[in-house]
Amino acid sequence: MPALDHPLIDQFLDALWLEKGLSDNTRVSYRSDLALFNGWLQEHGVSLPDAGRELILDHLAWRLDQGYKPRSTARFLSGLRGFFRYLLREKRVAIDPTLQVEMPQLGKPLPKSLSEADVEALLQAPDLGEAIGQRDRAMLEVLYACGLRVTELVSLALDQVNLRQGVLRVMGKGSKERRCPWAKRRCCGCSATCAMAALNCSMVAPATSCSPASAVSR
Repeated sequence: MPALDHPLIDQFLDALWLEKGLSDNTRVSYRSDLALFNGWLQEHGVSLPDAGRELILDHLAWRLDQGYKPRSTARFLSGLRGFFRYLLREKRVAIDPTLQVEMPQLGKPLPKSLSEADVEALLQAPDLGEAIGQRDRAMLEVLYACGLRVTELVSLALDQVNLRQGVLRVMGKGSKERRCPWAKRRCCGCSATCAMAALNCSMVAPATSCSPASAVSR
């Protein structure tokens, strides 16, 4: 089916760019979706502004038969709703036919995980002969062993670490504090205190001026 441009599509996208500053990729996607819909309507003998709810539902069923993914259809509906709101505002149509058209249900994708070999390769990547390598190794081990978010890791301070009990006090989302067990073992070839000192200072100071040993002595 050929996609057909329409002057109203150009006007809508120009207004969208001026008002919301959407990215080029989003505007290209909206143009493609609307032009495809316009071509489908032309085959049914209907002009784009005259499309009603029933025709929109028929087009959604057609997209399903053609194998379009739910996320692609959700993007199409988002653009179509914006298009008819624009036409309604500009008094080109009397009603918005998309008001009673529901968005498709989008399942949340499962997070991607690393294999054990991937994790081991990542932990072995830092050069432990340099201060920044010891810092990176300490960060990776704490991140992996404690299940921290990256933002929680980089904001971790020494007073949140209890080496005697092997516990970290972590401030998470919503300023909620939780305690994470941390194995009391040597980390990246230096003491746990040394590793945590490297972790604590290296996010701010240059690596060349903040070795783990110097951080402990401060």
